[in-house]
Parts: sequence; structure tokens; C-alpha cells
Amino acid sequence: MRTGLTEKTSAKPSTIIDQQVEPQPIQLLTPEGVRVEAPEYDSWVEDLSTEELLRIYEDLVVVRRFDNEATALQRQGQLGLWPPLLGQEAAQIGSARALRHDDFVFSSYRENAVAYVRGVPLEDMTRVWRGTANSGWDPFSVNMATPAVIIGAQTLHATGYAMGCQRDGVDSVAVAYFGDGATSQGDVNEAMIFAASFKAPVIFFCQNNQWAISEPVGVQAVRPIADRAPGFGIPSLRVDGNDVLAVMAATRVALERARTGGGATFIEAITYRMGPHTTSDDPSRYEDLAEREEWAAKDPILRFELYLDGLGLLTDEVRASVKLASDDAAKRFRAACIGLPDPEPMSVFDHVYAEPHSNLERQKREFAAYLSYIEGGTR
Repeated sequence: MRTGLTEKTSAKPSTIIDQQVEPQPIQLLTPEGVRVEAPEYDSWVEDLSTEELLRIYEDLVVVRRFDNEATALQRQGQLGLWPPLLGQEAAQIGSARALRHDDFVFSSYRENAVAYVRGVPLEDMTRVWRGTANSGWDPFSVNMATPAVIIGAQTLHATGYAMGCQRDGVDSVAVAYFGDGATSQGDVNEAMIFAASFKAPVIFFCQNNQWAISEPVGVQAVRPIADRAPGFGIPSLRVDGNDVLAVMAATRVALERARTGGGATFIEAITYRMGPHTTSDDPSRYEDLAEREEWAAKDPILRFELYLDGLGLLTDEVRASVKLASDDAAKRFRAACIGLPDPEPMSVFDHVYAEPHSNLERQKREFAAYLSYIEGGTR
């Protein structure tokens, strides 16, 4: 009878929600570096050779080293600002190492590890933050767009690019990186609507680092962020973002889906921002020290190091080689930053439009006249 059904469903409706079990993130390595079985994902990383494993380890160490150097340079007044990625190395390197050269990356301002893997020169990572250029690098030389500071805008760019790949008949994939805070932006949701509707070959890669500047993720996401994508018709994966192997496996799954006509995938990589949002931020004003220490025990580099050590791969020679590479990267990063020349004033007009533009030419003439007037007045 309807009465009985009503009594069962309306007695305590909240208990149904309370009893929902959150899906466990994909994990292949425990924080102690122990390899665990994950039948659905093990095969996606079983091809990794010893050389490739050691290359991933070097990537992790080198990126942390030059990221720390960049923070130091900002503190010394050599950079105007820097967005540290401390603690998020595995999420970025594990996903970036899964990509092909012809895939195209659209990132936020924090994905310098992805840029490093894509082949962006270290000096090009410093230009914008030192204020010597409007953009960092040639996107088409590395198939990675320059960083988007407007939160979430790059997801629309990625979806549009993916739809172009679809129409060109190629199996290249677009990847959009963003943080947990960006998922509250309209652009991200609109991008997912288009991606789902047109089965665009795009990956939405969310690094849930627990903080949107000073706002904890729990304030804006009652359920796991990955739960949002299925509402748009996009399958999602939750992965331990501090586990570089799990991240690589999840990304490869999403890439295969995109390349074979399956459309978009949303990946939520659960990690933690161990540094400030940017160097202008003071996380000690809002961060729980106990929570920070808990996440420090899950450090992505230590985890992978323990795993490699257990395999007997971290010889003294390997450790020395990786340290030398990381120190060299930091040295080159510092020298490149300090050595950047000041731009010519008229270069502000370069690359504004792809084709000549009459309004731009008028502005250039007026600015040149202004510069001439200023120079004349200072003599």
C-alpha cells in the first residue's frame, strides 16, 4: 500500500544519504610505498620499465627543487609572485607522463610540473612572474597553452580544442587542469555541458588540493567533487593524487576512452597544497597544522622513493645523479630568472592579434609618440 511506502521513505530521509559510501580513491602505492593490487588499473602501468620509473622519480625531485627555488627567488624580490605546487608533484607528473606529444594541455597557473614534462624551458616559466613578458612560451612548440589566471576559463578552451580534434578526425586529446575551487565557476560547468553533448575527447583533471585560497573544499563540495561530472553525463574517477602510479593509470584510462570515441572523463586527484596559494598568501592564518602534518606523512616523493627502494632501484649512483640533476635545474632556473632582459616598451603590442589591425597600429603610433615625449622631457 502507498501508506506503507510513505512510512518507509519519509520516516528519516536523511539516513539514506548518510549511509552512502564514498568511493575509495584509486591507489596503487600506500603512503609507506607498498604496492597494492588494483585489478582494474594494474595493467595500465605494467609496461613501465626501470628506466621509466627512475625518470619519473627524477621528475618528482627536480620539479620540487626548482619550485622551491622559485619561492626563494620571490622572497628575494626577483619574482613578483609565484604559485607553488609543493605536494602536488605526483598529480601533475603522473598525468603529464601519460600524454602523447600531439595531445594539448590547457592549464591553470600552478601546473609548472606539467610544463616541465612537456618540455617548456625553465626560463620561460619565469617570464610572466618576473614581469618581463605577457606570456611565457610558444604554445605550439610544446602543445601546451600558457597558464590561464582567470579561474576555470581554460576548460572552455580545452573543450573547444577537443571538438576541433574531433572534426579533424585525429585522435589527439585535450586536457584541462584546474583546482577544486574552479569547479564552482560557471565556465567549468559550461565546458562539461559542451563536452558531454558532443562527446568531446577531453579530460577534466581536477587537482583537489583541499583549498580554494583560504576556503576549505568542504565548504563548497558536500560530496566528492567527482560526483558532479556524472550529472553532466561524464564518467569520473577519483584517484589518490599523491600516488604517481595511480594517477598515471587513471589518466591512461581516460586517454584511451577519449581516443576511441568514448568522450570526456573527469578525474579528481586528491592531494594537498603543502605551501601557500601563492607567495602573497599566508596559510598559517587558516590552515590546521594537524591536518598539514597528516598530509605530510603522505608525501608523494617519499612514497615513490620508498617503493623504488623496495625494488632495489635507488642505488647510491642513482641518488647522486638525481641530486645533481635537481641542483642543476635550480641553478639554471635562478640564472635564467635573474638574467631575463627588460622588454622593449613597444613589444607590449606584439602578438596581440594574429593579423595586422588598424586600431592596434593607431595605438602603437600614439604610444611611440608618448615614449618620445617622455624621453625628451628627461633629457
